[in-house]
Amino acid sequence: MRFPLRDTVAVAAGALAPFAAALVLMPFRTSVTHTNLALLLVVVVVAVSALGNRWAGALAALSAVAWFDFFHTEPYQSFHIQDRADVETAVLLLVVGVIVSQLAARGRTLERVAVTDASYLERLHGTTRLVRFSTSSDDIVRRVRQELTEVLELRACRFEGGQLTGRPPRLEPDGSVKVAGWIWDLEWQGWPDGEIELRAIAYGRYQGRFMMTPAPGSVPPPLEARLVAVDLASQAAAALDDDGVMAGSRP
Repeated sequence: MRFPLRDTVAVAAGALAPFAAALVLMPFRTSVTHTNLALLLVVVVVAVSALGNRWAGALAALSAVAWFDFFHTEPYQSFHIQDRADVETAVLLLVVGVIVSQLAARGRTLERVAVTDASYLERLHGTTRLVRFSTSSDDIVRRVRQELTEVLELRACRFEGGQLTGRPPRLEPDGSVKVAGWIWDLEWQGWPDGEIELRAIAYGRYQGRFMMTPAPGSVPPPLEARLVAVDLASQAAAALDDDGVMAGSRP
C-alpha cells in the first residue's frame, strides 16, 4: 500500500513530537504540576492530529503517555510509575489525548470533504455549461481532458474515438478499476501500470474513450473523485453523440 507523503510525515510527527516536547519540558518538571505538564502534551497531540490524521493522533497520544512517564514521573528515566496520582494522570492523558485527537482529525476531514465536494460540483457545473452552450465538441473533449487530469492527478490524458482496441485497465462507472476482468484493489496496489481506459458512453452509445496515465507512484484519488471522472466522461460522450462525432484519435 502506498502512503501519501503528508501521512508519512504525520505518523513520524506523532511518534517524535511528544518526545521532543517532553524533553523540552524536563527543566520544569519540579516547578510545574504533572497535570499541567500533561495538558501541554495534549496540545502537542491535538497539533499532530490537526495537521495529520487520526492514526497519527492516536500514535501521538500513546507517545505522549510514554514520554510523560519516562521524563516526568518518578523514578525518572524509567517506564515505571510509583505514585498513584501519576498513574491517574497518565491514564487521563491517554484517554483525553485519544479522544481529542480523533475529534481534531474528524473536524479536519469534514472540512476537507466540504471543500473537495464544492470543487467537484464546480467542475461538473462548469463542464455542463460548456456542453450546453458550446458548438465545438473538440472544446468539450479538451475541457474534459483537462478536468480529468486535475481531478485524478494524472500525468497525461488523451482521447481516442472509434472502435475499442486492446484490453487496458478500465475505470468502471462505479468508480472501481478492472484489470483483465478482475477488480483491482486501488487502496493496496495503487494505480495499475500503463494507461487506464475511461469509456465515454451516453444514451447507451459508445463515443470513444479517455486514455489516462497516472503519475508514477501517485496515490489513487478517493472514490468521489473517480465518480466525478465518470460523470465528466459521460458529459463529453453526450456532446459527441449530439454532434454525431465518431472521430479518430484526438491529441
